[in-house]
Amino acid sequence: MKQVLQNLRTGEITLEEVPSPGLGHNNLLIRSRASLISAGTERQLIEFGKGSLLSKARSEPDRVKQVLDKIKTDGLLPTLDTVFKRLDEPLPLGYCNAGVVLGVGSGVTGFKPGDRVISNGPHAEIVSVPKNLCARIPDNVTDEHAAFTVLSSIGLQGIRLLRPTLGEKFVVYGLGLIGLASVQILTANGCDVMGIDINPERLKLAEKYGARVTRPEADPLTAVQAWSEDKGVDGVLITVSAKKDDVVHRSAQMCRKRGRMVLVGVVNMNLLRSDFYTKELSFQVSCSYGPGRYDDEYEQGGRDYPFGFVRWTEQRNFQTILNMMSTDRLSVDTLITHRYPHSSAKEAYNTILDSLDSLGVIFEYPEDSSPSSTISVSRQTITTVDKPVIGVIGAGNFSKMTVMPTLKKLKATVAHVADLNGASAQHLASKFDVQYATSDHTEILKNDSVNAVFIILRHNLHAAFVVEALEAGKHVFVEKPLALTREELNRVIETVNKRPEQMIMVGFNRRFSPHTVKVRELLSSRIEPLCVQVLVNSGRIPSDSWVQNKEVGGGRIVGEACHFIDLLVSLIGSKVKTIAATMMGGSVTNPEDRMSMTLSFEDGSVGSINYFSNGPRNYPKEQIKVFSEGRVLEIENFRLTRGYGFSGFKKFKTTRQDKGHESEFAAFIERISSGGEPPVPVDELINVTLSTFAAMRSAEEERTVRISENDY
Repeated sequence: MKQVLQNLRTGEITLEEVPSPGLGHNNLLIRSRASLISAGTERQLIEFGKGSLLSKARSEPDRVKQVLDKIKTDGLLPTLDTVFKRLDEPLPLGYCNAGVVLGVGSGVTGFKPGDRVISNGPHAEIVSVPKNLCARIPDNVTDEHAAFTVLSSIGLQGIRLLRPTLGEKFVVYGLGLIGLASVQILTANGCDVMGIDINPERLKLAEKYGARVTRPEADPLTAVQAWSEDKGVDGVLITVSAKKDDVVHRSAQMCRKRGRMVLVGVVNMNLLRSDFYTKELSFQVSCSYGPGRYDDEYEQGGRDYPFGFVRWTEQRNFQTILNMMSTDRLSVDTLITHRYPHSSAKEAYNTILDSLDSLGVIFEYPEDSSPSSTISVSRQTITTVDKPVIGVIGAGNFSKMTVMPTLKKLKATVAHVADLNGASAQHLASKFDVQYATSDHTEILKNDSVNAVFIILRHNLHAAFVVEALEAGKHVFVEKPLALTREELNRVIETVNKRPEQMIMVGFNRRFSPHTVKVRELLSSRIEPLCVQVLVNSGRIPSDSWVQNKEVGGGRIVGEACHFIDLLVSLIGSKVKTIAATMMGGSVTNPEDRMSMTLSFEDGSVGSINYFSNGPRNYPKEQIKVFSEGRVLEIENFRLTRGYGFSGFKKFKTTRQDKGHESEFAAFIERISSGGEPPVPVDELINVTLSTFAAMRSAEEERTVRISENDY
């Protein structure tokens, strides 16, 4: 299928052949019939992409600070490499889609194949959208009219925040698509409306919809004062997109005492206290389509808010707009200025960039679009017989930034990239000259030429995909963690025991770092047990991140601190025997982010892990100190290792931070080729996983836990 994508670094718009998206549990698979270009938002994205690196930096000052902090800890070259890789990503354009349902996920009710629906899907022939971001189209509303629903809902949500009542006077500042829809919604609500814009054609449309309008050359404030008889208006809905400081100031001047202002558009907000103090004005920024936006539980998880407590959600706002169209209270036909076939995407975007007369630009789609989950990307053919053939499942950031570049450096043979997001799979396959891109991972498992898979997915999917891949006869590399629950781990162990010929490896890369290897070499002749201290400045992750969700990410101890338990096991050369963990008390959120763990090992060694998220970004992220027989070794951020008390060794330094990914992948590939035991013994993988479960149990029950209590 075809999809419109933008390159963030260059701003280039392309129409790419990509696999159709996969159908998620809570999603609808939809064949597009019409979609609307959001001229304001999409024009901004294009202009951002076409800007220089300097202009991009100026528009994202918070990101620049993060980059500078990363340079201090990781070094200049690795940081720049990360920045350029993130910019070189395809950005799907569009979020105003209308089409017909082809299929529904197993968790979807209320929709069926054949339904006409709107969604916030992108400009693609086939889209996959969560059910709460879809709504059925009434029979008397056309597809192209319905495509205005999502954009109109942005205006509706801003109006809800204004709390209009019958007879009040409001200004709509900016008469683009959202502004003109908002004029009609306010008018239908029994309000008097004045529209402000510099485009005479848009002023005429607003007047047609029942608004009073200013002249393009007139002073808006003077016009509003005359219209309100010098009393001021009840509120202003700011729908303009402008890099000016005076829009909010002027809006405040237009308002009566205790008036309301809601920002829907994008403007500079250098607010003046005097504007708000003397009149006691209220000012609020509206968030997109309404309650539920950016809430993963609502949007991706499909959990609706109770009707009695949250009357208006994103989906209910969509339904309201469609009902207004159905009953002729919202007209969008006159907003359509251009129609283009989807195949003429570049021409359509040139129109919104170059033509002042453009307003509603509609994409029309071919009727015969049908899902195709796998496409051929590269002409290369797989001829190797002495190396493993790899399929990568998951095209997220870790695959983009680490997995694929490292496999390319190792000259590994990758035949497939799979991801539910077909565009992401296609981009990764194209960039690294991979033969196939697919949105259906079973295509990899069914391919007899593929004998190894890399599973790079969200944590809750790891165990199930490991079992599925092992049962398909594939060697498995899975990014940490191996499992989130004891039940998941038991299923993995059972499958591993049934498939001893298949190798499994977990992405515990730090044990393969040259710094870790150096420390093991220096301690190889030791007699006594070790004392090891690990300090992790992990950095804060918001509470609503999927990583913090116990069901999806497992939390940061199970999901990430497993790295450092494995590092201790590797350095000491012995499995964990007991663990005592304490997490921060009080009223802090995510207290496990600030946890201290004390571990004892079967050989008598002891270790501690302080995993803290409340440190600054510019402080080293990881520090390891090893005490042994009057000597100390210290690893700082896997760039520098110092020795104290060693004869002939003081310092070991790498040119850049090296956490061991390349050596880790090389060991996995080599062992598949040559045979033998896996690079990391399976019993150690299990011991580390059980130790993370034990750490959480210890912290919650405030006692020391023996790993044998959790023994399998």
